[in-house]
Amino acid sequence: MANYGQPPYGQPGYGAPPGQPGQWGAPQVDPQVQAWFMAVDADRSGRISALELQQALVNGNWSHFNPETCRLMIAMFDKDQTGQIELPEFQALWSYIQQWKGVFERFDGNRTGSIEAHELGQALTGMGYNFSPQFHQMCITKFDFHGRRSMNLDQFIQCCVMVKSLTDMFSARDTQRAGRITVSYEDFMTMAVMTKI
Repeated sequence: MANYGQPPYGQPGYGAPPGQPGQWGAPQVDPQVQAWFMAVDADRSGRISALELQQALVNGNWSHFNPETCRLMIAMFDKDQTGQIELPEFQALWSYIQQWKGVFERFDGNRTGSIEAHELGQALTGMGYNFSPQFHQMCITKFDFHGRRSMNLDQFIQCCVMVKSLTDMFSARDTQRAGRITVSYEDFMTMAVMTKI
């Protein structure tokens, strides 16, 4: 029986973060999150775009999050598919970012603001995924946009979302839980396009 990494519900990267809109009704809006939302909403539209989000989020080295990570996070929480998020969606996104930041900081053993392949491996293993050191290195290579052989927080989020998305697609097709699937060419391409990372 295959194990795809199934830690308890609510752990970052596995399903919706606790309090996501629509899960148990709309959560109370935290006043600090509301103030942050208003600061990020540069055009005062009542919605936040990926570009506005990018301008507001920084890594440990003060670099802004990359545009693709911001687009990906907006898409995850954009329930009405407008390409922007409103305050309740932003609160859920904020919770998500804080959870991922906690995981990232826990495995950034040398406190450099980035994680290397062995630290990524520890984080993925801690989340219930079992991959080879070669896979960890491949992920670092794919998401390391600056050639430093490490990942910032935004790259870590993007990598983990990719792992989760592909795992979910694989798991849905592995009905016998054998750890193997047979896919058609179009099904494979669909998985690749749906992941779009």
